[in-house]
Amino acid sequence: MKTPVLAIVSALLLLLVAGCSSVDVEDYADSDPRLDIADYFSGTTRAWGMVQDYSGEVQRRFTVTIEGSVEDDTLTLDEAFAFADGETDRRIWRFERVDEHRWVGTANDVEGTVEARQYGHVFHMNYPLDVEIGDRTINFTMDDWMYLQADGRLINRTAMKKFGLTLGEITLVFEQDNS
Repeated sequence: MKTPVLAIVSALLLLLVAGCSSVDVEDYADSDPRLDIADYFSGTTRAWGMVQDYSGEVQRRFTVTIEGSVEDDTLTLDEAFAFADGETDRRIWRFERVDEHRWVGTANDVEGTVEARQYGHVFHMNYPLDVEIGDRTINFTMDDWMYLQADGRLINRTAMKKFGLTLGEITLVFEQDNS
């Protein structure tokens, strides 16, 4: 039995349209538990993560210790990365609260300002980041999503995009240090 050309074209168009649609952080406005990054990251937070390439192969594993402080409407996150291969790195984020749902952030290794939004249990931001891979530096667009779980853990998934294609993914699980 031959598949009608119209059915094939329709299926391809449906896939194309589905691939172009995206989730908006506001879609989570009514979800619980509520996430406020200033509350969540105030104090010490630990995270465990990995970087995967486009095929899903794990390229790097790491831990992060984050010291968070809030002064007025400014959240500062001092992130100390320790990679499984012994390399270390540090990033310092400063987020200014614009309103209940919006933040504007800067980081020592991120060019320009970053607009971020939080609704319900979700936090989202996009930002450019230069990443050293071997002897090259590649500028990625980081599509960063955080999801607060009922047990207090925060799951972070970041797509590393270049020319609109996801070439890598980062997954982190955050846990507040209550000691």
